[in-house]
Amino acid sequence: MLAPAAATTSTLLTGRPRVGNRRRVQLKGRLTWRDAGGVLRFASVMTQDVSDLDAFVECQAPASIPLYRLVHFQLERSGQDWSLAPAALQHGKVLSAVYRVGTRRASTGTPQGYALRLLVDPNTATATRRRPMSMAAAN
Repeated sequence: MLAPAAATTSTLLTGRPRVGNRRRVQLKGRLTWRDAGGVLRFASVMTQDVSDLDAFVECQAPASIPLYRLVHFQLERSGQDWSLAPAALQHGKVLSAVYRVGTRRASTGTPQGYALRLLVDPNTATATRRRPMSMAAAN
């Protein structure tokens, strides 16, 4: 069901650290988007890892979502441990952008997963992780 929530800090290929800590956690969710013809599409997904600003999801059924497509991402409400989810996802749908498409399956030709950038204010997302700064009083 749920994988242990192990926070990992990693660096990108450029050597810069990631903006947020990723947590390996499996939560059920749903993606909704409009295709090129304007038809509403949806897919059931399972998260593989999440952070305050992004998530990697795998589709439960074959779905083809193009790179840079805007999607709405939300977690299922049924019986999941909400303490493992980022604050932005605990409040419902989050507008997200597909910024990386995983390798394609040989059997179906569809991607194995999608990396989503959660379109939330980064200052708000990181403010929950930071401690408030103490201020010195001037005389």
